[in-house]
Amino acid sequence: MSAERLPTDWKSDAMRRRIARRYASERRFKAAGLLAVALSAAFLAFLLFSMLGNGLRGFTRTEIAVKVDFSASPLLLDPNAITDQALANANLPMVTGAVVKKALGADAEEWVSPTAWTVLRDAIKADPKILARTVTVKLPAATAIDLAAKSNGSPEAEAAVARLDKAGLLTTGINWGFLTASDGTDPTQVGIWGAFKGSLLTMLVTLALSFPVGVATAVYLEEYARKNWLTDIIEVSINNLAAVPSIIFGLLGLSIFLNFLHLPRSAALVGGMTLALMTMPVIVIAGRNAIKSVPPSIRDAALGIGASPVQVVFHHVLPLALPGILTGTIIGMARALGETAPLLMIGMRAFIATPPGGITDPATVLPVQIFLWSDEVSRGFVEKTSAAIIVLLVFLLAMNGIAIYLRNKFERRW
Repeated sequence: MSAERLPTDWKSDAMRRRIARRYASERRFKAAGLLAVALSAAFLAFLLFSMLGNGLRGFTRTEIAVKVDFSASPLLLDPNAITDQALANANLPMVTGAVVKKALGADAEEWVSPTAWTVLRDAIKADPKILARTVTVKLPAATAIDLAAKSNGSPEAEAAVARLDKAGLLTTGINWGFLTASDGTDPTQVGIWGAFKGSLLTMLVTLALSFPVGVATAVYLEEYARKNWLTDIIEVSINNLAAVPSIIFGLLGLSIFLNFLHLPRSAALVGGMTLALMTMPVIVIAGRNAIKSVPPSIRDAALGIGASPVQVVFHHVLPLALPGILTGTIIGMARALGETAPLLMIGMRAFIATPPGGITDPATVLPVQIFLWSDEVSRGFVEKTSAAIIVLLVFLLAMNGIAIYLRNKFERRW
C-alpha cells in the first residue's frame, strides 16, 4: 500500500523558491517579448525614416528662373500657326541652350535639365502670344544642381547653387510631374503615373480572376465535394501551390500566356493573369477556413425552415464567411502588389514612356519601376526610388484600408 500523499506546503522555503523561479521565468519571457517588439518597431521606424528622408526630396524639384526674349530668339514660329509639327521643327533644345547662356552665362547651359526645352514648348503651346514679348520661365535644374540645392553635391554644383540663390533665381517646390509623368532618362523629369496605372490595371485583372475562382473553389471543396483520395490530392496541391516561389509562376505565365497563347508581352492582362495564379491558392485556403468557422447551427437552422442546400450556402454561409475570405484576399493581393520576379519573366521590365491605355497595352508596375530606377547610375534616381517606394506603400495601405472597411462592414457576430 502506497504512502498517503501529504498536502503541499505552500509556505515552505522550497515551494517559495519554486514560485520565485517561476515568476522570474515569466518576467524574463515578458521582457524577451517586449524586446522583440521593440526591435521590430525600431527596424520599422528606421526603414520608414530612411525612406521618408530620401523619398520626400523626390517629390520636389529645383527650378531656375530664366528671362526669355522670344522676339530676339532664333525661333522662326508663326504665333497663328503653332502646331506640334512646327514646334518639332523649331529645334527647341538648341534655342533653350542659347537662351540660358544669354541669361545666365556661358557656363550655365549645364545647369538646366536636358529636357528643359519641353517647358518652352508647353509655354508656347499654352500661349502663342509670348513669342512677341519677354517672359520669365522656370526651367528644371539639372540633376547635379538639383541634388546640390536639396542636400549636397559637387563643389562646382554648390558654387552654381550659391550664385543662383544669391541672384534669387533658384526655387524648390513640389514636383507635380512626378505624380503625372511616366518613366524617362532624366531623373528630374521622371514620374510614377505610368507604373501606378499599370499596377492598378494589373491588380484589377488579378482580383477579377482570382477572387471569384478562389471563392468558388473554396465553396465547392468545403460544401459539395466528397471526401476521397481525389479531393485529398487537390487539397495538398493547393497547399503546395501557396508555398511555391513566385518566379515559378512567372515561368508558367511565360510558357502559357506568351509562348503558347501569344498574348501581348508586357501587358497588364498577362501580368494580372500570372499574379492571379499565384494569389488564387491563398484565397482558396482562407476561404475554406472562413467557411469552416461558420457554426453548423446556421446550416441546420436554414435547412429547418425549408432552405435548399444552395440557398443555405449562398444566403447564409457565404455572407457570414465573407469577412474571413476578404482577409485572405487582402493577404494575397498585398503579396501580388509587391511582386517583381514573375513580372520580370513576362517582360514587364520594358521602358514604358507613356501610361497604358488598357489592359492589353505595354505597361510596367511600381515594384518593377523601383527595381529599374535602383539600377540606374545617376544619383538623381536614388531619391526617386525612395519616393516611388513611398507611393507603393501608400497604394498598399489604401488597398488594405478598403478591404478592411469591407470586411468590417460585412462582419457578423454570433
